[in-house]
Amino acid sequence: MKLGYKLMSEEHGPAGLIRNAKRAEQVGFDFAAISDHYFPWLEEQGHAPFAWSVLGAIAQATQRMGLMTAVTCPIMRYHPAIIAQATATMGLLTRDRFTLGLGAGERLNEHVTGEGWPGIVERHERLSEAIDIIQGLLAGKLTTFRGEHFQLDHAKLFDRPKRKPDVIVAAGGSDAARLAAEKADGLIVTEAKQELVKAYSGGAGKGPRYAEVGLSCGPDEEQACKTAHHYFRWSLSGWAVLAELPHDEAFAAASKHVPVEAMGKAVSCGPSADRHLEAIEEYRRIGCDHIILNQIGPDQDFFFDLFEKKLAPALRKKQAA
Repeated sequence: MKLGYKLMSEEHGPAGLIRNAKRAEQVGFDFAAISDHYFPWLEEQGHAPFAWSVLGAIAQATQRMGLMTAVTCPIMRYHPAIIAQATATMGLLTRDRFTLGLGAGERLNEHVTGEGWPGIVERHERLSEAIDIIQGLLAGKLTTFRGEHFQLDHAKLFDRPKRKPDVIVAAGGSDAARLAAEKADGLIVTEAKQELVKAYSGGAGKGPRYAEVGLSCGPDEEQACKTAHHYFRWSLSGWAVLAELPHDEAFAAASKHVPVEAMGKAVSCGPSADRHLEAIEEYRRIGCDHIILNQIGPDQDFFFDLFEKKLAPALRKKQAA
């Protein structure tokens, strides 16, 4: 099992993300995963720096810890050839510490180009073609591509690491999990659904299985629940809604009736290491072996201290057993 830290680019500016990454490495995280957004989910979150610039800086500010995107959408805002080039560059800058996480994206971030937002079938078609292009360019085996949605004309990555970076695909449903098994090097889930891991394994997926777990660690449980509600209430809508809303105002309207108590049930809140370990165990139980911990809100220091002193030792002990 590998333990990851979520660099939440919607809640922290570029300098803060670099600081958090350095601290994550110091307290023993194996890797850090950054969100790749053009918009925050809610205005209260307040940030959305360009993830790839931040990654370049973090590559130089860290020495050991792996880095990844969780996740980048390569179907509209970015052409997949550009993501392949960015990935290859990060592979070199990190000395093979980089993993590319991909997903079909959300209208929230992709609408900015003014091209509209396709339906889910087309989004998955686009993602499938994008994976082919990215994997082919990273492996040095593809220069030209003619698909239904993307074209590639005599492309080549001149700065490419000898070891191809892994490409991991996020799945909210079984179809996406099977796509990850067919074309990617691993799987990411954000819900503890056994059927997603089963679909990945049933599709002959043999790579790592990542899970993202939201936590609101803090000295007072009531305040931690309020913090989770303030910054993270958008998440309770589910992916059928999250993928379709166009901007932060829409997410504010969709989540304005979510009570604080609902966040307390959906997210592990407060100072109790045992409670947070129970939330993590849900994902270990379904077969996830790379756990990304997302500390909600501005107070990362309490979380880092709790991770170093209690969460990490308990999780490492369980792994050894």
